Amino acid sequence: MILCDAGAFRHGIRTIGECRMETDNRRGQVTMVTDLTQGNVAKQLLIFAFPLFLSNALQAVYNMVDMIIVGQFIGGVGMSAVSIGGDILHLLTFVAMGFSSAGQVLIARNVGAGRMDEVKGIIGNLFSFLLGVSVLISVTCFLFRVPILNALNTPLESYSYAMDYMVTCIVGLVFIYGYNIVSAILRGMGDSRRPFVFVGVAAVLNIVLDYVFVVIFHMQVFGAALATVIGQGVSFVASLVYLYVRRDQFGFDFKFRSFAIRGEVLKPIVMLGVPMAIQSAAVSFSKVLLMAWINLEGVMYSALAGIYNKINVVAGVLSMSFTAAGSSMVGQNLGAGKNERVPGILGTIGIINLLFFSVMTLVVVLFPTPIFEMFTGDVLVLEIADILIIPMILNFYGSATRCMAFALINGSGNTKLNLAVALIDGIMMRIGLAALLCFICGMGSLGCWYGDAIAGFMPIVIGTVFFLSGHWKMNNKVVLKTAGHLRQIQVYKKFKK
Repeated sequence: MILCDAGAFRHGIRTIGECRMETDNRRGQVTMVTDLTQGNVAKQLLIFAFPLFLSNALQAVYNMVDMIIVGQFIGGVGMSAVSIGGDILHLLTFVAMGFSSAGQVLIARNVGAGRMDEVKGIIGNLFSFLLGVSVLISVTCFLFRVPILNALNTPLESYSYAMDYMVTCIVGLVFIYGYNIVSAILRGMGDSRRPFVFVGVAAVLNIVLDYVFVVIFHMQVFGAALATVIGQGVSFVASLVYLYVRRDQFGFDFKFRSFAIRGEVLKPIVMLGVPMAIQSAAVSFSKVLLMAWINLEGVMYSALAGIYNKINVVAGVLSMSFTAAGSSMVGQNLGAGKNERVPGILGTIGIINLLFFSVMTLVVVLFPTPIFEMFTGDVLVLEIADILIIPMILNFYGSATRCMAFALINGSGNTKLNLAVALIDGIMMRIGLAALLCFICGMGSLGCWYGDAIAGFMPIVIGTVFFLSGHWKMNNKVVLKTAGHLRQIQVYKKFKK
């Protein structure tokens, strides 16, 4: 409920969101909402993005731990299994990534506009819809586990290991979906610190259990997967308890009726979430398809693909952090009508990312062997590892640029453009280029990696055209048409009559 009177606007409170926050301060209430529409853009972005960076860095660390420990104690066969199982798991999270990102944007936009009643509805629908989808996906994939591995041309040597890893992670899929929901809620409200704490819990637990299960108890690849699932499960439960204890601070009571799916609330989530989910699925599907092509060359190249993917995860740490932070900032500022702050947000994101990835490029060029040896001591894998260097560098700069595009596209809630990026980046370019280089040009696995890396530059091309067109300024009218907003319009029309 908006509690400010007209006098508040005369005292310099320029947006409804600021009005609500000022009212909370006058009442002495503690709020979980952070206003991202005021103050120095660069400073605010860095403060908000830094915990996200740490969270994503920890996620990257505990994702890499599986590969490192398996690579050192099991070898290339185990690395192949983790690589294949990890790609499958990443593909299965496309709904969580897409719809949680949509929820984050909608929460941010409604927070910026001061509509906290709408935020409550979004939270309840996110929980019910995504957790239900996670169960459905888990059951379906378990039933089709054998055809899935066969479709990926899984090498015979690593087949049983890959099955262990995939099935274990499928069982724990609900924890990944749950954590994404909680993180989206917190980030949409401007809180990036708590997700870092919860990821930290998962990371530490995963690292410890990885060593215990694989090295001490000799549970092989199954132990690595079990450690990951337990870490994610504890993280989700901890974050859920945190929200429940502080439910009064963000306006969600956790009562059964609050989880009821309402069509008028779910509709905008679906409208924005489907293109985002397709975008995530398209990229993930293309990577799985490329993995299937790489697997045709044998277990050593399959293991090498695992190294390439894990290094890309590290590269994506900063990119994903500023995409998430930028989306929330763009969303809140567009919701508050402060379009003039958006170019500064995007420019800051670009400068920081280009500097960071330039440093990463220098490290890879100067120290390639120690980097590859960190993952495995398998001589056969290390002998061919140098072919990854140039594709890795291209991927670095693709990551540096695409986060600007996604911050603008996601933050503005442009559903059509999200779908276009998904099809062009994930399907047409990534698969098309890889097929051209791999099969027609005869580059084999190397062609798959080059195609993947070059396709990563498509979002910035599309995003630049979108920014110059100015359509991002108009799109906030679409995203803000939630149930409450529609009701306000209807009341206004009746009053006018």
